[in-house]
Amino acid sequence: MKSFVTSLAVVTLTAALGLTAPANAAPAGPSSVDTTINQLREQGFEVIVNRTGTAALEHCTVSAVRPGQTFSRSDTGSGLPGSAFDIVTTVTGKTVYVDIVC
Repeated sequence: MKSFVTSLAVVTLTAALGLTAPANAAPAGPSSVDTTINQLREQGFEVIVNRTGTAALEHCTVSAVRPGQTFSRSDTGSGLPGSAFDIVTTVTGKTVYVDIVC
Protein backbone atom coordinates (compact mmCIF):
# COMPACT_ATOMS: atom_id res chain seq x y z
CA MET A 1 0.00 0.00 0.00
CA LYS A 2 2.85 2.38 0.83
CA SER A 3 4.27 1.80 -2.66
CA PHE A 4 0.91 2.73 -4.18
CA VAL A 5 0.69 5.95 -2.12
CA THR A 6 4.26 6.88 -3.07
CA SER A 7 3.55 6.22 -6.75
CA LEU A 8 0.36 8.25 -6.52
CA ALA A 9 2.26 11.15 -4.92
CA VAL A 10 4.88 11.11 -7.69
CA VAL A 11 2.21 11.03 -10.40
CA THR A 12 0.35 13.88 -8.69
CA LEU A 13 3.51 15.99 -8.42
CA THR A 14 4.41 15.26 -12.04
CA ALA A 15 0.95 16.33 -13.16
CA ALA A 16 1.06 19.46 -10.98
CA LEU A 17 4.39 20.54 -12.43
CA GLY A 18 3.49 19.50 -15.97
CA LEU A 19 6.71 17.51 -16.21
CA THR A 20 7.63 15.50 -19.24
CA ALA A 21 11.28 16.12 -18.42
CA PRO A 22 12.68 18.02 -15.42
CA ALA A 23 13.86 20.97 -17.54
CA ASN A 24 10.32 21.58 -18.85
CA ALA A 25 9.01 22.49 -15.40
CA ALA A 26 10.38 26.05 -15.49
CA PRO A 27 7.87 28.61 -16.76
CA ALA A 28 8.23 29.34 -20.48
CA GLY A 29 9.69 32.55 -21.86
CA PRO A 30 12.04 35.05 -20.28
CA SER A 31 11.54 34.90 -16.55
CA SER A 32 13.55 35.97 -13.57
CA VAL A 33 14.58 33.57 -10.85
CA ASP A 34 12.33 35.39 -8.38
CA THR A 35 9.31 35.01 -10.67
CA THR A 36 9.89 31.28 -11.06
CA ILE A 37 10.29 30.77 -7.31
CA ASN A 38 7.22 32.87 -6.52
CA GLN A 39 5.08 30.96 -9.05
CA LEU A 40 6.07 27.65 -7.48
CA ARG A 41 5.36 28.95 -3.96
CA GLU A 42 1.93 30.16 -5.09
CA GLN A 43 1.25 26.59 -6.27
CA GLY A 44 1.95 25.39 -2.72
CA PHE A 45 5.51 24.12 -3.09
CA GLU A 46 8.29 24.49 -0.53
CA VAL A 47 11.12 25.72 -2.79
CA ILE A 48 14.75 24.72 -2.19
CA VAL A 49 17.24 26.68 -4.31
CA ASN A 50 20.53 25.11 -5.43
CA ARG A 51 22.80 27.92 -6.60
CA THR A 52 26.00 27.67 -8.67
CA GLY A 53 28.07 30.85 -8.84
CA THR A 54 28.25 34.07 -6.86
CA ALA A 55 26.86 36.71 -9.24
CA ALA A 56 23.96 38.91 -8.22
CA LEU A 57 20.55 37.22 -8.42
CA GLU A 58 19.44 39.36 -11.39
CA HIS A 59 22.29 37.77 -13.41
CA CYS A 60 21.20 34.22 -12.59
CA THR A 61 19.09 31.90 -14.73
CA VAL A 62 17.02 28.86 -13.85
CA SER A 63 18.71 25.74 -15.21
CA ALA A 64 16.29 23.13 -13.85
CA VAL A 65 13.22 22.59 -11.71
CA ARG A 66 13.18 19.14 -10.13
CA PRO A 67 10.49 17.45 -8.03
CA GLY A 68 11.30 16.74 -4.41
CA GLN A 69 9.57 14.92 -1.59
CA THR A 70 5.79 15.00 -1.24
CA PHE A 71 4.55 14.52 2.29
CA SER A 72 1.14 13.03 2.89
CA ARG A 73 -0.88 11.24 5.51
CA SER A 74 -3.49 8.54 5.05
CA ASP A 75 -6.41 8.15 7.40
CA THR A 76 -9.21 5.62 7.47
CA GLY A 77 -12.73 6.90 7.19
CA SER A 78 -13.92 10.36 6.36
CA GLY A 79 -16.12 10.59 9.43
CA LEU A 80 -19.30 9.83 7.51
CA PRO A 81 -21.43 6.82 8.48
CA GLY A 82 -20.33 3.70 6.58
CA SER A 83 -16.94 5.13 5.58
CA ALA A 84 -14.81 3.30 8.16
CA PHE A 85 -12.95 1.37 5.45
CA ASP A 86 -12.37 4.33 3.10
CA ILE A 87 -8.79 5.56 2.93
CA VAL A 88 -8.40 9.33 2.71
CA THR A 89 -4.95 10.65 1.73
CA THR A 90 -4.11 14.27 2.44
CA VAL A 91 -1.01 15.99 1.01
CA THR A 92 0.60 17.95 3.83
CA GLY A 93 3.63 19.33 1.98
CA LYS A 94 5.31 19.42 -1.44
CA THR A 95 8.95 20.19 -2.15
CA VAL A 96 10.58 21.27 -5.41
CA TYR A 97 14.24 21.98 -6.17
CA VAL A 98 15.17 24.98 -8.33
CA ASP A 99 18.70 24.93 -9.76
CA ILE A 100 20.09 28.33 -10.73
CA VAL A 101 23.33 29.30 -12.45
CA CYS A 102 24.91 32.69 -11.88
